[in-house]
Amino acid sequence: MYDESSFNANLFGIPKKTDDLKLQNATVIVSFTFPSLYSPLKSGYSPPLISFILHRQSQSQSQSQSLMEVNGGNHEPPLVKLKCSVQNYDWGRIGHDSRVSRLFEKNSGAQIDEKKHYAEFWMGTHVSGPSFVHGDANLSLKSWILQNPKVLGDFVVDRWGIDLPFLLKVLSVGSSLSIQAHPDKELAGLLHKSQPKVYKDANHKPEMALALTEFEALCGFISSEELDDVLETVPEIKEVVGDAFEDQILTVHELNGEVQEEQILQSIFTKLMSVDREVISKALSRLTNRLTREKEIRHLTSKEELVLKLEEQYPNDVGVLAALLLNHVKLEPGDGLYIGANEPHAYLTGECIECMAASDNVVRAGLTPKYMDVKTLCSMLTYKQGLPEILKGVPLNQYVRRYTPPFEEFEVDKCLLDQGASVVFPAVPGPSVFVVISGEGTMQTSSSEDRVSEGSALFAPAGIEVCVSTDSELHLYRAGVNSKVMGQL
Repeated sequence: MYDESSFNANLFGIPKKTDDLKLQNATVIVSFTFPSLYSPLKSGYSPPLISFILHRQSQSQSQSQSLMEVNGGNHEPPLVKLKCSVQNYDWGRIGHDSRVSRLFEKNSGAQIDEKKHYAEFWMGTHVSGPSFVHGDANLSLKSWILQNPKVLGDFVVDRWGIDLPFLLKVLSVGSSLSIQAHPDKELAGLLHKSQPKVYKDANHKPEMALALTEFEALCGFISSEELDDVLETVPEIKEVVGDAFEDQILTVHELNGEVQEEQILQSIFTKLMSVDREVISKALSRLTNRLTREKEIRHLTSKEELVLKLEEQYPNDVGVLAALLLNHVKLEPGDGLYIGANEPHAYLTGECIECMAASDNVVRAGLTPKYMDVKTLCSMLTYKQGLPEILKGVPLNQYVRRYTPPFEEFEVDKCLLDQGASVVFPAVPGPSVFVVISGEGTMQTSSSEDRVSEGSALFAPAGIEVCVSTDSELHLYRAGVNSKVMGQL
């Protein structure tokens, strides 16, 4: 009998394993396809299929080829383990207090600086924080995909080109992010063309956050009724924007004029964000002094408490006053929040999974020491009012819950496996990215088996069924292209 183990690659003057070839300058890649059982002595003998590629290539090219060409290319490609990027923004949690730092440490083996901020753990192809194929520091996920576009599936390539259309992150928020919005595609193209160093790409950036802990954010504008109340009860804001706007809001509200309400809200917000810093500083001083006094005799509202907290983080910043005009949203673990283009928001505290279209565009106008583009922000917003929708996810089975925002590029599955449990993620027409938040287990396909644990991140090519199992417990997330767009649901 003849099998793979008895095949002598040396007869052909080549190493048996493609891994042995990586360090050679002139490289031969050999791939084998063996029938399960056959005898050389019987009629119908079918020898092993051997394919050769002889050319000069880099170590990264060799690694990419070995991932896709082992087994003659006749079997599905394996899962690809990723080495991911970290962002050390000032608002991130510090040292090992940050979940991001712990995931990054496990994923990369890097040493954590206990004095450093660890804000975001990135999994994707964006140039601002690219992932790399584990074991080859020179081969980015994007380069590997460009060499192997079939891993995206025809649907994704036809719709978005040869690139991953989404970006998956984990965030550890220690202090408030900036009041910001993300441009739609048309505006993103204009901003990228005019200021490429500030706006890194020409894509839009709709996004969704799934709370890992208790999580707070500012998101969207408060209702007209709440706006009336703010203008009546917060004299410091009225002093900045003027009495005329309050009278207009009250009149339009009585006439139920929705379009006019948005126009007046835009005027109020633009006036507030454009006022001289000295005027804002004096107004904030009066506001915080008043709230500090009143705190001694009454319970402050959550929004008033937030104002005092933000003023400590960002003294004399107009964003502290602007927070009074935005919804203060509190999420429990497992809750989701999606944010479309041109909607104002700011994450305040907590940790979350975040998924978005593959972009890094941010227009800021408060609660930040970074570059602010107030004029662009005020002109781009939709000025929609009311509370955002809170997603609870839809159960796919007893272990997996799916969060589907109204955006084409992505959806997210949350998976919580009990001890000894297993679950199958069915094959889908597009790629997926998995990240393990805690626990350990095994991820298996028909062509690969990987042990995974906290910090593991893996790319799954299109058309691959993935079985996940654990002997302990396992908490992971899968990001993929919106199934509804691909006709899966």
